[in-house]
Amino acid sequence: MRLGLLILAVFATLSVAPLAADARSDAKRQVEFGIAVSQRGLWREAIYRWERAAQIDPTYAAAHNNLAIAYEHEGELEKARAAYEKAVELEPNNSFIKQNYELFKEINDRTTRQDSQ
Repeated sequence: MRLGLLILAVFATLSVAPLAADARSDAKRQVEFGIAVSQRGLWREAIYRWERAAQIDPTYAAAHNNLAIAYEHEGELEKARAAYEKAVELEPNNSFIKQNYELFKEINDRTTRQDSQ
């Protein structure tokens, strides 16, 4: 009985690894497509692709970072902040993501202060 459970656990583990790799691969394709359409100014399509990438692989920090940039571009600042925070949470040592978030906070906080004066 124990051997049967052990074998089942091993097969379950082995079957999950390819699924995770496939999810990351699918998410990367969505991110790349989002980059291509954003470069043509199609920000709504880019947001759709990056949201899809984040759904496919919620641990993919690049998808959240790009989504944050797109939300910021479209003026959806609360969504941008949440996406940046998720990206930083997933990859706290990624200097590119941290730099994007710090710049966002600096600009957004300055604008908020000016609006309140």
